[in-house]
Amino acid sequence: MKDEIIKKSFGTHDGSFHADEITACAFLILFDLVERDKIFRSRDENVLKRCEYVCDVGGRYDPKNKRFDHHQKDYTGDLSSAGMILKYLKDKKIISSSLYSYFNNSIVLGVDYHDIGKVKFEEGICTFSQIIANFSPIGYHISEKDFNNAFFQALDFTYGHLKRVKDRFYYLESTRNIVKKSMKKKKRYLIFDKSIPWLESFFEEGGKEHPALFVVMPTGEHWKLRAIPPSYEDRMNVRMPLPEEWAGIRGDKLKEITGISGAIFCHKNRFISIWESKQDAIKALEYILKEEVK
Repeated sequence: MKDEIIKKSFGTHDGSFHADEITACAFLILFDLVERDKIFRSRDENVLKRCEYVCDVGGRYDPKNKRFDHHQKDYTGDLSSAGMILKYLKDKKIISSSLYSYFNNSIVLGVDYHDIGKVKFEEGICTFSQIIANFSPIGYHISEKDFNNAFFQALDFTYGHLKRVKDRFYYLESTRNIVKKSMKKKKRYLIFDKSIPWLESFFEEGGKEHPALFVVMPTGEHWKLRAIPPSYEDRMNVRMPLPEEWAGIRGDKLKEITGISGAIFCHKNRFISIWESKQDAIKALEYILKEEVK
């Protein structure tokens, strides 16, 4: 008699763990394909064959049968179990192609490359995979119970992270049309009447070739005038910095320099400034644009 598959169960290897199977498992829980209390950590084939999903163990990459290992000799791709599961979610239309790309570009590519040895370690840079590795118990003589406890701590952390990434994606999508509408005006600035994420949508909608130099939008109780980067990849720089004489200046001195009564602060790196009202921020914008044409 064939062993009955345990619905919504997940199998992976026991012992030490890595970000790829942790991320794969978290994705399956996030999209309600696996239940947390049906996770089995074992290399026993009799245990694994009853699991609905098996990742990072078993020597098979067979999405139709929900088997996702990448260690076998006949698999020559660049995916770890994390990338395999993400691709599975897209292929099954559980997630859209755009959500797939968002997850892949923000976390999964790095997890895959780290697991297959394509990442170059840089001093002072901590990757997501290294953070997950730090959940592993310290020491070499660790009990199975301690490893399992650490696995679930890492899993809960990863689930929370992926959920926030997903929620952010849907929030970005909900504000995309606002950004597109402002971009259609082809002006040298974008003005938003509420605080929204705009940077990703701006560049995804062709912002690299757009003439806009600045963004005006609310920030808390005040308004900000922010310089736009030249590209999404080069977002630490700006197309046009705020005036040099504003750098690091705040309060009365900034009011005096600008002649704007609602001046509050300008960052020393000249990429952002804060103003009392929308009208003040627009006055600051007009000040800069007038100075440019002199």
